[in-house]
Amino acid sequence: MVARSVIREGLIAGAIGAIAVAGWFLLVDLIAGRPMATPAVLGTALLDVFGPRGSEGSFAHIVTYTIFHFAVFAVVGILISLVVHRAEEQPAILALGLVLFIIIEMGFYGLTAIVSNSGLLGTLAWYQVGAANLLAAVLMGFYMYKKHPLLRQEFQQALGGGDDD
Repeated sequence: MVARSVIREGLIAGAIGAIAVAGWFLLVDLIAGRPMATPAVLGTALLDVFGPRGSEGSFAHIVTYTIFHFAVFAVVGILISLVVHRAEEQPAILALGLVLFIIIEMGFYGLTAIVSNSGLLGTLAWYQVGAANLLAAVLMGFYMYKKHPLLRQEFQQALGGGDDD
């Protein structure tokens, strides 16, 4: 039953994060007058990584990237859910999760900055990706916080600020 709960909550959290990022870039693209430009560019880059492209059109790039995007967020959401559920038994896991989150985020921003300078991602800037990622993290965290009201106390205990009753 717990495994089902972890997967269900993780998939919901992942969907929240994926939709937040997709919505952010839809807004950015609409403001720039290029709707769906970001998923098209990212889909093109993704297909380039996995081999030579054929004659697929922009729609195929958008669909490919969207599937990849939601799959990655589903995995991330499940991992977050697993950490939160394990933290209910052992709050120190939250401290490790927080450190890993910071390391992964910093690495992700660094990689995005390098790739955006290479021209592979066109006009996609690292700060746009950073803002979208931060929005997704906040919304996913808020969802988990709402599902697990004791999370605040677990964080305090994990970071050494809780009372040892």
